[in-house]
Amino acid sequence: MTTARKTTPSTVEECDLSSAIPSAPTGLPTTSVPAPHHKADGTLTPRTEKAVEDLVNKMKTTPVLGIDFTSTRKPRRVTTAKASQLMKVGTSQPLFRDIEDDSSATNLLEGSKCCGGGCCRISGGGVSGVARSAAPPFALPTNDAFKSLNLNLAPLRSRSRLSGIAELPECTVRIESLKATKCESTVFTHPPKFVQPHPPFDVYSARIEGARELTRPGAPKRTYHFDLDVTDYPEEQTGVDFRVGGAIGVTAPNDFDTVDAIFDLLRVSAEERDEPVTLHTTGGRWPTIWGEPEARSLETTRRELLTWTVDIQSTAPTKKLLRVLAEYAEDENEKTILLYLCSKQGQAAFCELRTGPHISLEQLLRAFPSVHPPLHHLLSTLQQLMPRFYSLSADPHFTRPSSSPQKRIIEIAVTVHETPENYRPGDRTGVGSGFFERQAKKFIAANESTSSSPTSSSSSSSSSNLTDSFDSLSLSSTVDIRIPIFRGLMANPLARDFTADGPMLLIGAGVGIAPFRGFVQRRLQNANCVNKVWVLQGVRDSLLDELYSGEWGVSDTDIKKVVESRRGTGRYVQEEVKAQKELVWSVVNAVDGRVFVCGSSKGMGEGVERALVEVAMEMGRLDESQAVEFWKCKKDGGQYIAETW
Repeated sequence: MTTARKTTPSTVEECDLSSAIPSAPTGLPTTSVPAPHHKADGTLTPRTEKAVEDLVNKMKTTPVLGIDFTSTRKPRRVTTAKASQLMKVGTSQPLFRDIEDDSSATNLLEGSKCCGGGCCRISGGGVSGVARSAAPPFALPTNDAFKSLNLNLAPLRSRSRLSGIAELPECTVRIESLKATKCESTVFTHPPKFVQPHPPFDVYSARIEGARELTRPGAPKRTYHFDLDVTDYPEEQTGVDFRVGGAIGVTAPNDFDTVDAIFDLLRVSAEERDEPVTLHTTGGRWPTIWGEPEARSLETTRRELLTWTVDIQSTAPTKKLLRVLAEYAEDENEKTILLYLCSKQGQAAFCELRTGPHISLEQLLRAFPSVHPPLHHLLSTLQQLMPRFYSLSADPHFTRPSSSPQKRIIEIAVTVHETPENYRPGDRTGVGSGFFERQAKKFIAANESTSSSPTSSSSSSSSSNLTDSFDSLSLSSTVDIRIPIFRGLMANPLARDFTADGPMLLIGAGVGIAPFRGFVQRRLQNANCVNKVWVLQGVRDSLLDELYSGEWGVSDTDIKKVVESRRGTGRYVQEEVKAQKELVWSVVNAVDGRVFVCGSSKGMGEGVERALVEVAMEMGRLDESQAVEFWKCKKDGGQYIAETW
């Protein structure tokens, strides 16, 4: 009789290594030891003493597998054949071949070959992981910028042992001086003409008609309101105009002081920064944003390029950038560290560098002070500086009583985003929001200095008398502060799916509530729709950061419910969604009903989405999968519209 025998999986099959590896440290030698035979006094017989002694001696002479137990990655998966090889003893081949280049683990290697993970620095026979704080055997930079990077350099022993180092990126940019030519530059007010986020149309320079801070002192985040004059905005495409719920694009520059700081670190002289140059590129869209991908020759200045065309702070460092910095490092130790971050051994450290708060170019250059790459090679590796988008906070066809009938004004609200610098005092503001705040402060300061009445300062808090509040925003025509904008297609979800009739529930938190103000203004123009719109607004503290309080064109209590997370009972807007389950269910099931959600995707957006699912489960008596499918169908049908970021 033939007995079926269980076969071993083929080498192409995979097994989960977490179940294959024993609880004892992997890599320790094993040997076949017979069951112990004890004498009457309890001691081992000579037959087993010899086997145990051989095992102990072998352990003392075997390098120990050092593992960084701070790693939280998913278990590695290898073939069955590899898994069985991990359990073998006495092999002359390096174990863990699949991960020998991984900086989160070292390797059990025989002979004089070293994995670079620090195994050789651990005394034989000791079971210990390589400490994250273990320093390489050479001097490290001591400046605060380097320390703030918090790099895991424990696996780094020597540059010669690094493998898989990224290739030096090709230099695709050439800069040629034109000293005999005069260049008219608008670098401090407007982007160069070749920057076209909405080709073939140019960026429009919108004059600030009014600016004020919506939040009050003590608010965790600052939010500003802007009135922008678009009276002479050109007609670019037939049928495309500013729309309720629409979003404008803003071409924001890098901070001027930061640009100068980078020039200083690159050793670019003051004369070179503003001298006319010809920029030659070998291909691609840069620096035009959305121009045709082709080789270009453009007249510009180095300052224009660094100010308007490359992102120096809001995108995570790439290996291309780090490899260029390594190439031009004058200090050998700094070069080794940068090459390590570009190698297989430094992959874990590189990932940690990217997943934390975004490291700015200035911070990297200060962390490695011997690095002075030429500007043209740096420009070849930096990411394109992209436009930012901001929702209109009012109906663009709504004319305020105090507005001049000859002017067309659009309104937006901008919340300032800040990131701790870590290596020096203060916070770094976002590219777009920081630019808006700087322009608002200029406007407010100019308004205060030119105003003849102390009550006309735009920095005053919002007044319940809207006419007086809006009048306080007017500025002398001698002050000219601009925002570079473009209208685009006005095809974002809120603008595309807004309708002027039918019941409507608007859910937002923070600055996400801003576009709904325009929704309400438009709906109030139809007397039949006044009682068919409801707003759920999430704030931290209504005394500090409730945006547009009293500025909805109708009594707030008639249409709006404000939910405070840091005051009173401490509720979030998603909790109010569940409390208003009957309203939610009735609106979304009306023939022409719509539910809109706007705000940050993290926290608020995810929380509201979950709350809506729970409402559907309770009110519709659905299970979870059915409730998720219900809202998916409503989204496909245009009755559930979410715009989050």
